[in-house]
Amino acid sequence: MPANQGYARPTDSLDGADSRAHEDTLDLDAELGEVHLATPEERKRLWWRHAATNLLFIASWFFFAIILSVYNKWMFSDDHFHFPYPLLVTTFHMLVQFLLAAVLRYAWPQHFRPANSPSRTDYGTKAVPTAMATGLDIGLSNLSLKTISLSFYTMCKSSSLIFVLLFAFIFRLEVFSLRLIGVIFLIFAGVLLMVATETHFVFGGFLLVLSASALGGLRWSLTQLLLKKKDMGMDNPAATLFWLAPAMAVTLGVISLIMDSWLSLLQSEFFESFAASMKTIFFLTAPGVLAFFMVLSEFYILQRAGVVPMSIAGIAKEVTTITISAWFFGDELTPLNITGVAITVSGIVLYTYHKYRKSIESPVPLDPHGNPLSTDDEALGATYDETVRLTSSVGEGDEVRKRS
Repeated sequence: MPANQGYARPTDSLDGADSRAHEDTLDLDAELGEVHLATPEERKRLWWRHAATNLLFIASWFFFAIILSVYNKWMFSDDHFHFPYPLLVTTFHMLVQFLLAAVLRYAWPQHFRPANSPSRTDYGTKAVPTAMATGLDIGLSNLSLKTISLSFYTMCKSSSLIFVLLFAFIFRLEVFSLRLIGVIFLIFAGVLLMVATETHFVFGGFLLVLSASALGGLRWSLTQLLLKKKDMGMDNPAATLFWLAPAMAVTLGVISLIMDSWLSLLQSEFFESFAASMKTIFFLTAPGVLAFFMVLSEFYILQRAGVVPMSIAGIAKEVTTITISAWFFGDELTPLNITGVAITVSGIVLYTYHKYRKSIESPVPLDPHGNPLSTDDEALGATYDETVRLTSSVGEGDEVRKRS
């Protein structure tokens, strides 16, 4: 099969930067050898292979996130451990995540330590804003758990999907589609039904969760952009966490220092004896291990599938959390709540079908071995009128190239 079969290359109309980009694409094809477009059968096989891998990461994310949510509710609830400083707890979690990322980075540098590192300018203008948005999202979410039920929290936090879609459009991480918007609003309608009969509504807690949702939409889009930055050494999820965690810890630590009384904490029953102190420190740090694996799973999903699919998976996680919360904490679910859950699940199924159809109907370039020239699920579902990413397996993640 000819090397360029299936591609339109209008070279006569190219000049300047477009011509150079076109030559780069030709060089890439020459380096890889013969390139062909996947058949419908090949596209189906590729979609299911990527879906299976993504499901493993999603299952890992579900597992650690649900355990951490239940743990946090237990820790902050007045009826249980009643620890009054969620922001301080989250700060400890960030420090633990940084230490674990550093262990991976130095123990297995061939896998978790990219050759490049961010410059001071890049770190200050790209990494720090992402870390601040992340820290505030997590901190405000934990702070809201002091005043609202876990079910109400997960219902309200699901509104982050709207903000995720908004920022994905702003940063051009997702192509505008009326079908996509329709599916997203169907899911959101299900969330509204779940909230409609909530009897434990607390306005302050609601505002905290809504603010966290907006920051969540921003931080996931910014994080996805960072995970594409090979020149900054951010294209590895563990390395990204290594660079973001310190700034996240500082952000939350400063807020906690302002809002929490650390001196009164040291004089409280949590540190009244050596045994009590050890117990408190354990409860402060142990969840950081869960948070580390949860965030690492999130980053891998984000890198492989993109911000909107990851958020859809997050909605499924929240529905699961609601069910577990109703069983574990006795939170009540009315028939209207259950209807909302059913509508939300239906929207998730429709979105999955939307992505499947998009992947099956779109051309996917393959190398001579039958492997896609991109490991990005978004690229597998893109068309030539959209941004098609060609990532060379030979070059181990060459920069994104745009097809003319």
